[in-house]
Amino acid sequence: MTKVYPNAATSSIAAADSFDRLIKPCSSSDGSPVVLTVWKKSLLFNCNGFTVFDSKGNLVFRVDNYCSGSKGEISLMDAAGKSLLTIRRKRLSLSDNWLIYDGETSVNPILSVRKHVNLLNSKSLAHVTSGCGSSGGGSSPVSSPRSPLYDIQGSYAQRCCVVYDGDRRRVAEIKRKESSVGGVAFGVDVFRLVVQPEMEPAVAMALVILLDQMFGSSKRFSV
Repeated sequence: MTKVYPNAATSSIAAADSFDRLIKPCSSSDGSPVVLTVWKKSLLFNCNGFTVFDSKGNLVFRVDNYCSGSKGEISLMDAAGKSLLTIRRKRLSLSDNWLIYDGETSVNPILSVRKHVNLLNSKSLAHVTSGCGSSGGGSSPVSSPRSPLYDIQGSYAQRCCVVYDGDRRRVAEIKRKESSVGGVAFGVDVFRLVVQPEMEPAVAMALVILLDQMFGSSKRFSV
């Protein structure tokens, strides 16, 4: 059987690259996208989460035991377990609304993600706006708190989603993954995340995590 994680053993014990190095392929001179393999499984025993590998099989991101208990907090980490982004459910919100923070100590969100609930437009799954800065002191790090940034469309249940930016460019895509031998498709727990140069892979992966929270198999409603 084709391996999902060819270099996981060596990657898990190697020193982690910095966040800047993780996104370096996005600024390559040829403008090529970053292609990641996402495995909906934690490297830790008896934990929920994700494990993400690059095209060479090196461990890039990991999520372990997300949303354990009632904390409602998820940490996207690098290969060594350093928190890159923290995702928290927005308190006192009537809708499925989440906030994304830089690192694990930031008090001002950088992004806000809201589940789309308008049944007249079934293609849209979620909308991403800039952080509102309401969960801590000081102002938001972005100039326009409610400016639209991304629109996510497609079907997460089928692992077929597209992230569009404000100019309607495809900046990230979730696709079914096929084996290089025989073209046999993996199950929905293993899929590809293709990230264009206009988007940081860590941000794209954070959106994947939230799509799983909103439309994953554990939810009663999925598209």
